[in-house]
Order: sequence, then C-alpha cells, then structure tokens
Amino acid sequence: MSKYDVKIVDVPVATLWTSEDSAREIDCVAIDNPCDMKSWIDSLDYEKGLELCTGNLVQSQVLYGQEVYVLAEKEDWVFVALPNQATKKNQLGYPGWIPKKQLVEKGIYSLQSGPIAVIEASTTDLCDVNKDAVLQLAFQTRLPLKSQEGEWVQVTTPTGEGWIKAEDVSSYSSSQDVRKGTGKDIVKQGERFLGLDYLWGGMSSYGYDCSGFSYSMCLANGYVIPRDASEQAEAGKNVPLDEIEPGDLLFFAYEEGKGKIHHVGIYYGENKLLHSPKTGKTIEIIPLKNTNYEKELCIARRYWE
Repeated sequence: MSKYDVKIVDVPVATLWTSEDSAREIDCVAIDNPCDMKSWIDSLDYEKGLELCTGNLVQSQVLYGQEVYVLAEKEDWVFVALPNQATKKNQLGYPGWIPKKQLVEKGIYSLQSGPIAVIEASTTDLCDVNKDAVLQLAFQTRLPLKSQEGEWVQVTTPTGEGWIKAEDVSSYSSSQDVRKGTGKDIVKQGERFLGLDYLWGGMSSYGYDCSGFSYSMCLANGYVIPRDASEQAEAGKNVPLDEIEPGDLLFFAYEEGKGKIHHVGIYYGENKLLHSPKTGKTIEIIPLKNTNYEKELCIARRYWE
C-alpha cells in the first residue's frame, strides 16, 4: 500500500505539465475531460509545438487507467508522481502537474493483480455495454481484464466496465507476465509508427518524443525502462558500438559524443536509426553514415533478452 493518495487517470492521455499554470489557451482540449489528443496535436503549429520544450511547459504523459501518486494540490490541479516512469527527479516516479478533472478515485480498481488486457492497436475504441464508442484509447493502454466474449473483451475501467474489440488487445494473466520480445520485435513495433508526428513529452501513439518512443517500444515488448534518454543510457546492458544489434538503444551527445546526451533512437540494423527526431519531424528510419548522428553516437544499451 502507498502512503500517498493514489488516483487513476480518466482520460486517454493525461499530459504532465511543469507547473499548474504551464498550459496555454491553445492547450485547453488537452487539459479537459474528455480531452481530445488528436485535435490538440493537430492545432499545434511548429512554434507552439516547439514551445512545449523551449518554454519548459511539458514533462511527460501518462495513459488511461494508470495510477498516479498525489503529492500536493493547488486549486484545480494536483502535483503527482508517475510510478511507472522511473526518474532521478523523484524516487516515486516522474513528477508534474495534472488537472484534477482528469483523475478519479482509485476505489477497488487495480492493475497490480489479476489478468490484464493490453492494447496492441495504434488506437482503439473503449465501448459501453451497447458497444458504442466512449473513448479512443492509445497503444499500450492497460486495463484489468474481466472476461472475453467472442469478438469482445470486457475490462474494468476507472469508472466502471467497458468493452474492447478482442482483435485489438493481448491478454495476460498479470502485468508481470507480458510477453518479452526480442530486439527485432522492438524494431517491428517501432516501424508501425513511421510518419507519426514528434511531440515533446509525448508518451502515446498520438505522438512520441525521442525517449518516449524508445520507452514505449520497449514497454510493448515487456521491458520497463527509465523515462529520459540520459537515464536510459545508464541502465540496461552496455553494448560495444561495434557489436550493436537491431533493438538496441543508441544514444547521442553534444560535442561529437563527449558532452551531454540529448537524443536516443532504436538501432534498426544495416547501420540505420529508427527514431522520433524533433519538433516538426516525424518518426523515421535514416542511415547513420555521414550524419551528425554518426559523429554524436556515444553509447548503446540493450534492454531486450
């Protein structure tokens, strides 16, 4: 049991803001409940998207049904830690602010024991008892599994029960039993998102940042890794750069690899990089040869077994 007040995320993707007044007028649909991630991201031009980073507005994101620890409250906002996103910033998990309206009481809801359903589709509908769509959930959303009835699975949600198309989920007997994939499986998952817009702080299939992409593709294969690139580079198994294999994470640092780590991508094989590069770009596969990335490559880590 946690000594902290535990709440559950009640929107498809909750954005973790740096402060309770970080969100701008253009971000209203992202901080509401219901929130519309696609409309929000589509509304961000290059400057507004870049400001999420340069203005230090956003820290991370968290998916529907996940637990957060409430550490403080201020008017309509709560300061939380995300226990499934390890960071040196707070030993409890990644810290930041979420609107109160995007969280609900935990009650008896739990992902810690019993079977779970993991969404494998890029997005899928959570439906009510009449099989009418209620929310559009993102890749890797995890919910307690109640039963499977033909082409539908019944899940427990933060506010009751719901139904998801069985073809869009994988079922496991517990969170600990999620299938562990190979390096090639990590690459295969990542390839599905080619062309997806980069989003600073992004941790969902609506938009990833560089480390959110590597985190999520590892998570999809049963490996929980640190949230940020600099800390991902310190964990896992060190791999000599002349022994890298597909699925290994590659890290890039300023000053031609000698400075501060600023980027991470997934080694695709054939001396190519699969990554979510920066604001204004989309997830891509590029050759490393004769690029700045080749000069800045400094560390490789393996999280797959």
